Amino acid sequence: MMLRFDASADPHRSGCPINLSLEVFGDKWSLIVIRDLMFGDRRHFRELLAGSEEGIASNVLADRVQRLVELGLLTRAPDPGHKQKIVYRLAEPAIQLVPVFAQLGAWGNRHLPVSHELRVRAELLEQGGPEFWDRFMDELRERHLGIARPAGQPSAFGELRAAYEAALAEASA
Repeated sequence: MMLRFDASADPHRSGCPINLSLEVFGDKWSLIVIRDLMFGDRRHFRELLAGSEEGIASNVLADRVQRLVELGLLTRAPDPGHKQKIVYRLAEPAIQLVPVFAQLGAWGNRHLPVSHELRVRAELLEQGGPEFWDRFMDELRERHLGIARPAGQPSAFGELRAAYEAALAEASA
């Protein structure tokens, strides 16, 4: 699936895939919004705003969510349980960022002063490798796109959540 990104809108923009990717993800917040939908299972604007550990401003969040929807990385629809709320879901191109998040987390673990409770998820992603990433992407497809994952497949999301909760419990003990 090709993102809805028109590189021809700026004649000075390079056609380099790295440059074009940075045009999508190079701001401070886009990957954080996707991360919070992916790992935090936050689906509503208020959840994304209140759950932001980094303290994103509401106007910035609104701008980023709108941009990610326009680019085809997120979808938005009325929440069937509450007609005045909008539910956001990851689109396939965002789900395919799981290996990128795994590599970013692994790099951060090696080179930056990360917190213990967040380190354990990054370590699980790195150690699990492509097999774990595939399971996680299958589960994200089920949660966000309604595509059933293979039967009997253990929950990668559950493993990530359990590792995080165990690290939180350990830190508070």
